[in-house]
Amino acid sequence: MEYLRLGDTGLKVSRLCLGCMSYGSSSWREWILDEPAARPFFERAIESGINFFDTADVYSHGRSEEVLGRALRDLGVDRERVVIATKVQMPTGDDPNQRGLSKKHIRHAIDASLRRLGVEYVDLYQIHRFDPSTPLEETLAALNDVVRAGKALYVGASSMFAWQFARFLSLAELKGYTRFAAMQNHYNLVYREEEREMIPLCRAEGIAVLPWSPLARGFLAGNRTRDLDGDTIRSRTDDRAHQLYYQDSDFTVVERLGTIAQQRGASNAQIALAWLLKQPGVTAPIIGATQLHHLEQLISALDITLDDEELSALSGPYRPHPVLGHTDNAPTST
Repeated sequence: MEYLRLGDTGLKVSRLCLGCMSYGSSSWREWILDEPAARPFFERAIESGINFFDTADVYSHGRSEEVLGRALRDLGVDRERVVIATKVQMPTGDDPNQRGLSKKHIRHAIDASLRRLGVEYVDLYQIHRFDPSTPLEETLAALNDVVRAGKALYVGASSMFAWQFARFLSLAELKGYTRFAAMQNHYNLVYREEEREMIPLCRAEGIAVLPWSPLARGFLAGNRTRDLDGDTIRSRTDDRAHQLYYQDSDFTVVERLGTIAQQRGASNAQIALAWLLKQPGVTAPIIGATQLHHLEQLISALDITLDDEELSALSGPYRPHPVLGHTDNAPTST
């Protein structure tokens, strides 16, 4: 396993991050693995050298954080050897103050996340989305308080427009608040709008890029066609994927992906992840799996190095997409 610095920090994270949205409670989403079924995924991740785990307070209504925390403790992993990331912003209850990025919600949310995780601090505390109803300075001050209190070591952000993130960065510098170390954004072979502004901004500012949905919600696996969706629980119920990925050019990308995968004796998923790992600025894609052999495949993608011709063939068919995923009704992939 390779380890990289998280942006300009001294923190070292594994080249892959295990996303924990898939582990929690099947009562939240039918494809979610309950705790007993989820445990082997944590075991395999640790065995492979993955030290980076990402969850959120909204996943399975907090159950995901509980499952992650118990798994790491039961596996006997020293706290200093793992990097735990969680998020705040999405609704965690019916009250109007149980959501957003106000000082009040962040203060309560970080304490609730720490209780569920069973830890004294998280390594990376991320704002899950931009909150237009809260002043930026209030959010930054609240995150700064979290870090000063020792409840988080670093702060990060997730899907928003580059101009919004630039305002956060500028104001943090002006006020002397804790600086963002990472951006968790939507980025894969069939959704590359982040290459226009967000990724260049992150590279210029020394911000780690942590792509979510690196396999495009399974679309890049190649089991869907122009006239028939794949026959899996998630694809049958995933209307958001149709809004994001079902352009003709997306299917052309998948066809190229399948050709290269066949030539390489690899799976579509492995080649798609290998492509993402070669993109400038990418630190650690956030991978998810509900079948153990899929996790094994993704880990082994680290051993695949695509050449320039293959990279060009995969990138060529891409066509622009509508920008989606920056609001509260964003696709629930991260």
